[in-house]
Amino acid sequence: MTTRVVRARVIVTTFLDGEELPVSSTIDAVLQNAVDSGTMPNVVAIAADRNGVIYEGAAGSRVAGGDDPVSPDTHFRIMSMTKMAATVAALQQVEKGTLDLDAPVDTYRPEFADVQVLEGFDGDVPRLRPPARRATVKQLMTHTAGLSYWFWNEDITRWQSVTGTPNVLSGSNVIFNAPMVADPGTKYEYGINTDWLGKVVEAASGVTLDVAIKDGITGPLGMDETSFAPTDKQRANLSAPHVKGEDGTWADIGEVLPVSPEYYAAGHGLYSTPRDYLKFQQALLCGGTFEGTTILDRSTVDAAFTNQIGDLDFPAAIDTADPAATFGFYPGPGCKWGYGLLLNTADVPGMRRAGSGAWAGLMNTHFWVDRTTGVTGAIYSQFLPFVPEEALTVYADFEKALYATL
Repeated sequence: MTTRVVRARVIVTTFLDGEELPVSSTIDAVLQNAVDSGTMPNVVAIAADRNGVIYEGAAGSRVAGGDDPVSPDTHFRIMSMTKMAATVAALQQVEKGTLDLDAPVDTYRPEFADVQVLEGFDGDVPRLRPPARRATVKQLMTHTAGLSYWFWNEDITRWQSVTGTPNVLSGSNVIFNAPMVADPGTKYEYGINTDWLGKVVEAASGVTLDVAIKDGITGPLGMDETSFAPTDKQRANLSAPHVKGEDGTWADIGEVLPVSPEYYAAGHGLYSTPRDYLKFQQALLCGGTFEGTTILDRSTVDAAFTNQIGDLDFPAAIDTADPAATFGFYPGPGCKWGYGLLLNTADVPGMRRAGSGAWAGLMNTHFWVDRTTGVTGAIYSQFLPFVPEEALTVYADFEKALYATL
């Protein structure tokens, strides 16, 4: 095996079926096979170290079967990858002294005091009670406030059905009427916590969330392609959302998010490109600073990559309550949660090291930041359901091929 550096990209020669093959080509083959096999309608992958971009690759078209190829500059609905940006916006308010993580949520959003705990149902009537304690801002940030999502909690799915309340993708403020499913601080429950955190950021900062994120993150980092409201030009560059038909072919299902939502969804509302979001990843990789611009103090970034849920655990397996939306997410045992990041507590052989932070988006986008190895990467597509097993295999194959170059 030989190593050489070309234009700041490390290319490691490996052997496949007796033929020399650059590992960059190996990654390219992983992506192309993902599309050719029908595992994904399209895919873009990207990675950087502390010195800059080390890999970019893509396969497939914006609309499956079309002739407009995806690229690192294609726009994607990044869905829950929005959460880390909103979390950083909240942490910026902490650094400014306008937000206290240990304060009750209702200190900043008095209406949160009306949120109750769903204990069950009497027929079709939800049985509610007051929470045992007031949820804190930190509990919103760590998904321990007791709030959930419809696709990972059957009680919330039923509550929405019997009350006629739409799910969070509706863009309607009525979603903030959703109850808790556990008392604050008692378990990790992934849900609309970050949407409430966005409301808290607005109260603490005195500006709407889109402005807080643009002024504090995307503007300073030069992320001009990232926003809650894409321009017409950006929408024309947006990958279609796909589902697989009975015949095994991918079909465009049309827009899944409202063009004019009633609130800025801190949990899922951003659109971005792989190249644009990578700048944010690089800032996290480099302790809060990207190309001389600092968005967070290093100590705050360190805290984001530190276990913030104590003895609670991130579930080793989260089973879906809505198979049309998500298959399930299996990060493995022993994971913890920092601020906006899933933290693996053990090295993954041939892949990310212990203490790496990561998260993903419902339409199958995923990023990780490995500060120990000094690399960050992401992989993007646009389809449902979320992370079927064959897609997880593609994620892993990309990451393993990338780490083989390091």
